[in-house]
Amino acid sequence: METQEQAGGRRSRRGGGGRAARQAARTSGAAERIAYIKRAIPTFDPFSEEQLSIVEANAETILAEVGIDFRDDPETLEIWKSAGASVDGERVRFEKGMLREIIQKTAPAEFTQHARNPEKSVRIGGGNTVLVPAYGPPFIRSLQEGRRYATIEDFRKFVKLAYRVEGLHHSGGTLCEPVDLPVNKRHLDMVYSHMHLSDKPFMGSVTAPERAQDTVDMCKILFGEEFVDRNCVVINLINANSPMVWDDTMLGALKVYARNNQATVISPFILAGAMSPVTVAGTLSQILAEAMSGIALTQLVRPGAPVVFGTFASSISMQSGAPTFGTPEPTLVLYGAAQLARRLGVPFRSGGGLCGSKISDAQAAYEAANTLQNAALAGVNFMLHAAGWLEGGLVMGYEKFVMDADQCAMIERLLAGPDLSENGQGLSAVREVGPGNHYLGCAHTQANFETAFYRSPLADNNSFEQWASEGEQDMTQRANQRVQTLLESYEVPDMDAGVHEALKAFIKGRKDAFPDSNI
Repeated sequence: METQEQAGGRRSRRGGGGRAARQAARTSGAAERIAYIKRAIPTFDPFSEEQLSIVEANAETILAEVGIDFRDDPETLEIWKSAGASVDGERVRFEKGMLREIIQKTAPAEFTQHARNPEKSVRIGGGNTVLVPAYGPPFIRSLQEGRRYATIEDFRKFVKLAYRVEGLHHSGGTLCEPVDLPVNKRHLDMVYSHMHLSDKPFMGSVTAPERAQDTVDMCKILFGEEFVDRNCVVINLINANSPMVWDDTMLGALKVYARNNQATVISPFILAGAMSPVTVAGTLSQILAEAMSGIALTQLVRPGAPVVFGTFASSISMQSGAPTFGTPEPTLVLYGAAQLARRLGVPFRSGGGLCGSKISDAQAAYEAANTLQNAALAGVNFMLHAAGWLEGGLVMGYEKFVMDADQCAMIERLLAGPDLSENGQGLSAVREVGPGNHYLGCAHTQANFETAFYRSPLADNNSFEQWASEGEQDMTQRANQRVQTLLESYEVPDMDAGVHEALKAFIKGRKDAFPDSNI
């Protein structure tokens, strides 16, 4: 595992050491790492009480007058009937205040997701932030190969990178879609990769209820059946089919996880202008209505099941229809949704590191930085897509992954807030130096210089002459080298041999139980 001080090296601009030494310093060594961010600065809350109340009232109107469709799932319709909702075919309507009451009665305000390494368990909700890689791309991009379909070997490499880099607290879920494996069996290899190649917390499969159950069963092997029933060990992304529809696949996975006391992120997926109104307030009202309908369902399935208010909201280009990122309107939606989640009393998920760029260029950098920083300021508790996202989510980029992880490590520093300890106040330095002198050689600077400022493992801050003599590499080239170094120095974390064999036997049994299929 790399450290910030090793990433930057212990050198001045005049110091030698050469390019190879600096690259080694950027990627070697180990240091104490935080499992998740405990926020020490306030959230940015631009919406007033009056504005939030309007959005909440409009969401209640949507739920009562328009309703939500729950398609191809008679069991869920019966659950709603028993709870007192109005069911007309597959359309369900809710009395104003009904869903909020269900949610606030039993949904936890925060919860722990346990990792197989207890030191890496994360706390989701409250003043905590967990940074998570991108999810779902069918393609990958690297400097050597360009853009191509992802494979299971790519998936394994991204699990290893998520394990190694600083700034990411979570192994994530579908880091890329391994199209070289059958659709109906690839989830087994993906979940196993998270369990075996990393000891950070991870996400499960949601592409079919039986695949969700496979995830739970594998978790019971890894953690123990009783532990799983009493604790959250896996978190899962449940997307609404916006506008205002839940399909049987997502509902089935939701119920599997909720019944087993595992966390679900209930997340409307919206491209404003296509899947919601073009306005910020209209989109927020629809998001809140959709999210509450899913969150409340988890509590009816199993009261107290951990659940997260999620949202993915982007605008679209009115010229091409393509999603756009890093723009002002989705940022306002993000801030508003975060405030609404806190008022509802549940953790909040959104995205960071989003961009529409095809490669790791300036567009990718500024759009990703905008979404990361705004999500951090908004108070997102579970920040999905924090590293690797390219091309509107179609591509997981190797170089982009480590570039974003660098930004995530900076977010850690930002949210930790200022150090106001005796050392942080720095009065001893002021007394020692006095007027007209410099601080470079004083005792306080010498004691703190290695950790005082964040040192990027990728940014080049040398002179032009030194940069030119070392090959005039740009950020993408340096990131490519870092990817290779991290993968070459990766070591598999220890796992109990009996548990490992039981997992492999379970996977083999499941794969042998039914034929391959691409649906």
